[in-house]
Amino acid sequence: AAGIVDQANKRANQIVDEAKVQARTDGDRLKVAAEAEIEQEINRAKEELRTAVAGLALAGAEKVLEASIDDKANRALVDNLAAQL
Repeated sequence: AAGIVDQANKRANQIVDEAKVQARTDGDRLKVAAEAEIEQEINRAKEELRTAVAGLALAGAEKVLEASIDDKANRALVDNLAAQL
């Protein structure tokens, strides 16, 4: 009976160790997947911000163009804004 209990305890410890290894593996995999998803969200947010900034820059350029009569200066301003984006 003592031998059976000893074998059962050894098997239980083995199962626990295997579960720990599997949990670490699963945790690492989930961490990598989460990091990749975060990176994608950051890139999407950056792209949305670029789009919004470009829209604001164009709106600002339109206001300047409407208020000014110097086409050459306005063109240089718009070209400069486009180059910065």
